[in-house]
Amino acid sequence: MNSAVRIDTRGHVATVTLVRPEVRNAFNDEVIAQLSEAFMRLGGDSQIRAIVLAAEGPAFCAGADLNWMRRMADYTRDENLADAAQLAFMLRTIYECPKPTIARVQGDVYAGGMGLVAVCDVAISVDTAHFCLSEVKLGLIPATISPYVIRAMGPRAAHRWFLTAERFDAAEALRIGFVHELASADALDAKVGEIVHALVSASPNAVRQCKRLVQDVAERDISRLLIERTVEDIADIRASDEGKEGVQSFLQKRKPNWLVTS
Repeated sequence: MNSAVRIDTRGHVATVTLVRPEVRNAFNDEVIAQLSEAFMRLGGDSQIRAIVLAAEGPAFCAGADLNWMRRMADYTRDENLADAAQLAFMLRTIYECPKPTIARVQGDVYAGGMGLVAVCDVAISVDTAHFCLSEVKLGLIPATISPYVIRAMGPRAAHRWFLTAERFDAAEALRIGFVHELASADALDAKVGEIVHALVSASPNAVRQCKRLVQDVAERDISRLLIERTVEDIADIRASDEGKEGVQSFLQKRKPNWLVTS
């Protein structure tokens, strides 16, 4: 099996790069399996504090590979269920990865590629990129990626872009909150680097718990149960080793040990 992704590690940061520029980094079952494995492995690596998802070539990801789509055209419903379950597993693996993730969007993003951007915690895009949820033009729907894309852009924006399959530009992606910042091609790596630096400078445990906190609290009713959960969360983190170290280092005006040992 040819490698569809490349993993580079520098210090506490891993970069997972899609390396199929000849097909605009479209994914198939092999890409899905390799991305799933990469994020599971890096998520469990105690030395890694942040993961960048990147791509080579003019497009970030064009969605499903055409040859894969040709095979799927003859699938039974059970085969389609199994196939979609693998994609869903990959998306959830990246979304729930215990390490913070950054999408480095250097080019256009279409269809399933929108899901790859949406599952990352932070998305930085080149200002010339275009985005499109093109599924309805093929008689399909963006079902598997929808939980993440709708969270990223909001339901009101999703109504338009899901239903019309219009292409929109990076400025619109920023306006609706699908990406966090835009940068020129020359400045993209510097902007990604700023985010990476902020992530690796923070308490690894606190970053991991904050990521889970956002996922657990987002769009939930502010119930007594939710409030009790957040009370428990802050009590637990205050009593943790890193929580105590962070407060003490602040009071003592020194660097916390996760920076000293980096």
